[in-house]
Amino acid sequence: MYLKRKIDGFLESWKAKSRRKPLIVKGARQVGKTESIRRFAARHYAHVVEVNFVDTPAYKTITADGYTPDRIVAAISRLDNRHRFVPGETLLFFDEVQAHPDIATSLKFFCQDGRYDVICSGSLLGVHYRQISSNSVGYREEREMHSLDFGEFLRARGYGPEVPGEMLSHLVDSAPFSAAEMEVFPKLFLDFCITGGMPEVVRTHVESGTFEGLLDLQRQLVEAQRDDVRKYASGLEQTRILNVLDHIPAQLARENKKFILSRVAQGARSKDYWGCVEWLRDAGIVNVCHALHFPELPLKGNYDASKYKLYFADSGLLVAQLDDGAQEDLRANRNLHTYKGGLFENIAAEALRKAGADLYYYKRKDSTLEEDFFLRGRSGLVPVEVKAAGGRSKSLRTLVDSDRYPDISTGVKLAAGNIGFENRIHTVPQFCAFLLRDWISGL
Repeated sequence: MYLKRKIDGFLESWKAKSRRKPLIVKGARQVGKTESIRRFAARHYAHVVEVNFVDTPAYKTITADGYTPDRIVAAISRLDNRHRFVPGETLLFFDEVQAHPDIATSLKFFCQDGRYDVICSGSLLGVHYRQISSNSVGYREEREMHSLDFGEFLRARGYGPEVPGEMLSHLVDSAPFSAAEMEVFPKLFLDFCITGGMPEVVRTHVESGTFEGLLDLQRQLVEAQRDDVRKYASGLEQTRILNVLDHIPAQLARENKKFILSRVAQGARSKDYWGCVEWLRDAGIVNVCHALHFPELPLKGNYDASKYKLYFADSGLLVAQLDDGAQEDLRANRNLHTYKGGLFENIAAEALRKAGADLYYYKRKDSTLEEDFFLRGRSGLVPVEVKAAGGRSKSLRTLVDSDRYPDISTGVKLAAGNIGFENRIHTVPQFCAFLLRDWISGL
């Protein structure tokens, strides 16, 4: 069963360009990059040359004689003479390029040559990206891929591609969802919160129609991430990275969800651990939410690098790291207690990042005001407050009403209810989190 993905449309658009640059698809391990690229390649090319630098390490030698297409094609043919290279009909797919980042040097020459299309991908490309970022600048295109968002999950569950657009129209028009929609979408969203967006987990859930076996599968994926740390991180960094990773669920359960290094290791300093956080972020395992100095525009550069929150990039893998009954408790809306607020914050952070937003929060020094997220709208800064259920939003109200925050004129409360608007605050259902960035960009 193939899960239709947003990248499918992007790849079609890339192929339609008359002068295509080599493409680099970045993303975490097992989010579906290889599967989507293979499916696209089979539909559009008579000849596909797939080079996997992990499965077949001998391919690392293909750049030994140089980086021009002729030299690389000759080197590949020597290793496997079954490959066919026909100009205009051949795609070279370099997979797991984190194992041989030197291949990026060839992209400039493939771009200038133009006979063959090239796509590169790799599960830990972000971690190794500094090694290739200066190579072939201006001669390549890049795309980041994540695990499924809620819109893609709906597609996997059999809903049409028009559904996310219809949901967005509700937000744009401030039109509440019908009673039938409010019966269906929250339940589907809860299913998504439990499964998360990892393709193997979603596929298993859809094919079986149950949640049986998902927890074991998710925990295998979590262990695979830990294996990547052990395999690719060096020396002391391995222990520090794993310590940071292990402490995220417990710190999300706290009322103050700012990540506190002293809880990871006594005397831990930000300068010693920031590299570990960067590693996890670049590997696509966590999302980092930075603390703003003050809630005002511009957002970039207006934050304290030593203060941040950490969220898992896939909320299903977070739930899998809680106790054995957490999935059932989430589905039954019971027993999650302090974890519930952190869980829904994680889900919102995941949705915003998958939509391409950077993450920022704010907490005033006197602790009397704290807001979960901020997005840039058309006319200013829009604070977003996440509620596990409903309830008052004192901080959000202060940000919207006070003259101290001139860049803020409206706010969004992400909660369990229907669409609403009162006193310049929009109430938005939790299941619309994946649409927030697109919608807020027009506010």
